[in-house]
Amino acid sequence: MIIGIGADIIQVERIARLLDQYPGFCHRVFTAAEIEYCNGKGNRAQSFAVRFAAKEAVMKALGTGWDGRINWTDIEIGKDANGRPCVAVYNATRELIDSLDVDRIHISLSHEKEYALAYVVLERENS
Repeated sequence: MIIGIGADIIQVERIARLLDQYPGFCHRVFTAAEIEYCNGKGNRAQSFAVRFAAKEAVMKALGTGWDGRINWTDIEIGKDANGRPCVAVYNATRELIDSLDVDRIHISLSHEKEYALAYVVLERENS
Protein backbone atom coordinates (compact mmCIF):
# COMPACT_ATOMS: atom_id res chain seq x y z
CA MET A 1 0.00 0.00 0.00
CA ILE A 2 1.33 3.44 -0.90
CA ILE A 3 1.50 5.78 2.09
CA GLY A 4 2.91 8.83 0.31
CA ILE A 5 4.47 10.09 -2.90
CA GLY A 6 6.78 13.06 -3.28
CA ALA A 7 8.68 14.63 -6.15
CA ASP A 8 10.98 17.62 -6.41
CA ILE A 9 13.03 19.33 -9.09
CA ILE A 10 15.65 22.01 -8.57
CA GLN A 11 18.04 24.05 -10.68
CA VAL A 12 21.61 22.93 -10.06
CA GLU A 13 22.78 26.55 -10.30
CA ARG A 14 20.60 27.50 -7.31
CA ILE A 15 22.45 24.99 -5.11
CA ALA A 16 25.81 26.03 -6.58
CA ARG A 17 25.10 29.64 -5.52
CA LEU A 18 24.07 28.56 -2.01
CA LEU A 19 27.23 26.48 -1.64
CA ASP A 20 29.39 29.44 -2.73
CA GLN A 21 27.59 32.22 -0.83
CA TYR A 22 26.72 30.52 2.45
CA PRO A 23 29.46 28.33 3.94
CA GLY A 24 27.11 27.00 6.66
CA PHE A 25 24.48 25.85 4.15
CA CYS A 26 26.25 22.58 3.47
CA HIS A 27 26.41 21.48 7.12
CA ARG A 28 22.88 22.70 7.89
CA VAL A 29 21.32 20.61 5.08
CA PHE A 30 23.62 17.64 4.44
CA THR A 31 25.11 14.91 6.64
CA ALA A 32 28.86 14.35 6.90
CA ALA A 33 28.58 11.27 4.66
CA GLU A 34 26.66 13.24 2.01
CA ILE A 35 29.18 16.08 2.10
CA GLU A 36 32.10 13.68 1.72
CA TYR A 37 30.42 11.90 -1.20
CA CYS A 38 29.40 15.07 -3.05
CA ASN A 39 32.75 16.80 -2.56
CA GLY A 40 34.40 13.79 -4.22
CA LYS A 41 32.33 14.18 -7.40
CA GLY A 42 33.36 16.10 -10.51
CA ASN A 43 30.23 18.26 -10.42
CA ARG A 44 29.65 18.63 -6.72
CA ALA A 45 26.79 21.11 -7.12
CA GLN A 46 24.90 18.55 -9.18
CA SER A 47 25.41 15.88 -6.52
CA PHE A 48 24.30 18.21 -3.74
CA ALA A 49 21.31 19.39 -5.80
CA VAL A 50 19.96 15.90 -6.41
CA ARG A 51 20.25 15.13 -2.68
CA PHE A 52 18.49 18.37 -1.82
CA ALA A 53 15.66 17.44 -4.21
CA ALA A 54 15.51 13.97 -2.62
CA LYS A 55 15.17 15.40 0.88
CA GLU A 56 12.37 17.69 -0.33
CA ALA A 57 10.66 14.72 -2.01
CA VAL A 58 10.82 12.70 1.22
CA MET A 59 9.25 15.59 3.15
CA LYS A 60 6.49 15.88 0.57
CA ALA A 61 5.84 12.13 0.67
CA LEU A 62 5.54 12.39 4.46
CA GLY A 63 3.02 15.18 4.05
CA THR A 64 5.04 17.61 6.14
CA GLY A 65 6.92 19.62 3.56
CA TRP A 66 9.63 21.62 5.23
CA ASP A 67 7.70 22.69 8.32
CA GLY A 68 10.53 22.73 10.84
CA ARG A 69 9.57 19.46 12.55
CA ILE A 70 12.03 17.52 10.40
CA ASN A 71 15.66 18.52 10.20
CA TRP A 72 17.39 18.32 6.85
CA THR A 73 20.12 16.13 8.31
CA ASP A 74 17.53 13.65 9.62
CA ILE A 75 17.20 12.50 6.01
CA GLU A 76 20.32 11.01 4.44
CA ILE A 77 20.62 10.02 0.80
CA GLY A 78 23.16 7.30 0.12
CA LYS A 79 23.68 4.20 -1.98
CA ASP A 80 22.92 0.60 -1.15
CA ALA A 81 25.31 -2.33 -1.71
CA ASN A 82 24.26 -2.48 -5.37
CA GLY A 83 24.86 1.24 -5.97
CA ARG A 84 21.16 2.18 -6.02
CA PRO A 85 20.11 5.33 -4.20
CA CYS A 86 18.59 4.78 -0.77
CA VAL A 87 17.23 6.82 2.10
CA ALA A 88 18.15 6.62 5.77
CA VAL A 89 16.09 8.55 8.32
CA TYR A 90 16.90 9.58 11.87
CA ASN A 91 15.39 11.28 14.92
CA ALA A 92 11.99 12.97 14.35
CA THR A 93 11.85 11.73 10.77
CA ARG A 94 12.41 8.13 11.92
CA GLU A 95 9.64 8.57 14.49
CA LEU A 96 7.23 9.87 11.84
CA ILE A 97 8.14 7.06 9.41
CA ASP A 98 7.56 4.51 12.18
CA SER A 99 4.23 6.08 13.19
CA LEU A 100 3.04 5.76 9.59
CA ASP A 101 4.14 2.10 9.52
CA VAL A 102 6.30 2.70 6.45
CA ASP A 103 8.21 -0.46 5.52
CA ARG A 104 10.04 0.79 2.43
CA ILE A 105 11.19 4.05 0.96
CA HIS A 106 11.60 3.87 -2.80
CA ILE A 107 13.66 6.62 -4.41
CA SER A 108 14.69 7.54 -7.91
CA LEU A 109 17.20 10.30 -8.65
CA SER A 110 18.12 11.95 -11.91
CA HIS A 111 20.13 14.96 -12.98
CA GLU A 112 21.53 16.63 -16.02
CA LYS A 113 23.44 19.86 -16.54
CA GLU A 114 20.79 22.31 -15.34
CA TYR A 115 18.32 20.32 -13.23
CA ALA A 116 18.19 17.62 -10.58
CA LEU A 117 15.07 15.71 -9.63
CA ALA A 118 13.95 13.10 -7.15
CA TYR A 119 10.89 10.92 -6.80
CA VAL A 120 9.97 9.13 -3.56
CA VAL A 121 7.32 6.53 -2.71
CA LEU A 122 6.61 5.45 0.86
CA GLU A 123 5.22 1.93 1.06
CA ARG A 124 3.60 -0.23 3.71
CA GLU A 125 3.79 -3.94 2.86
CA ASN A 126 0.59 -4.98 4.64
CA SER A 127 -2.50 -2.80 4.79
